[in-house]
Amino acid sequence: MKRWMLYSLFIVLGAAAGWAYWNWYGCTNGCAITGQWWTSTAYGAVMGYLTLGLVIPEKKLPPVS
Repeated sequence: MKRWMLYSLFIVLGAAAGWAYWNWYGCTNGCAITGQWWTSTAYGAVMGYLTLGLVIPEKKLPPVS
């Protein structure tokens, strides 16, 4: 699977998780992240992107002689 496809998948899954968290557990007043659906969804998408960076390391370049 191509790297950009994995990033896209993790971003979509993170956004869905952020929206689900807002839908079921988000607060209605005073919360910066979970107070509105779009901030929670964006935060989830960013977390999905960062999570993939933790799971799959960057490609290593060949040693320079």
